[in-house]
This record gives sequence, C-alpha cells and structure tokens, in this order.
Amino acid sequence: MSKKKEDSGTEDINFEAAMAELEELVAQMEDGDLTLDDSLKAFERGVMLTRQCQQALNRAELRVQTLTDANTLEDLTQEDS
Repeated sequence: MSKKKEDSGTEDINFEAAMAELEELVAQMEDGDLTLDDSLKAFERGVMLTRQCQQALNRAELRVQTLTDANTLEDLTQEDS
C-alpha cells in the first residue's frame, strides 16, 4: 500500500506502517542472520523510515500547536464550565 513520490524517490507510507516496518527491521538486524549487504540495506531503509516518522510527528505537533495557539482548547474548556 505504499506509493512512490516521484520527486524525491521515497515512499509515502503512513506513520503506523513505517513504525511496524522499523520494528521488523530492528528484529531482523538483532537476530544477526543478515549478510553485511542486507544489514546495510536494512539500515538504509531504517534511516529513511525514521526520517519519515519524524516528519509525520513534526506535522502532528504543528497541527496541535496551531489548534492550541488559536485558543481552540481554551474555548472548549470554557464552554464546559
């Protein structure tokens, strides 16, 4: 279910899928059964997935900041009182 981004050559997968793949890569590498070449490929893929996850977290943080900066949460808590 991943889609290639044509401009950057990286896949665009959701956060949860990226984290699951990262966990799988770590498990494979920890087992120690990979060849050196496969380990390097797994490491490369892991770095790319980590960057994608970090970008997704940054976007989520920005959305939360935008909502709280707009006093949206304060308005909601005042209505509850």
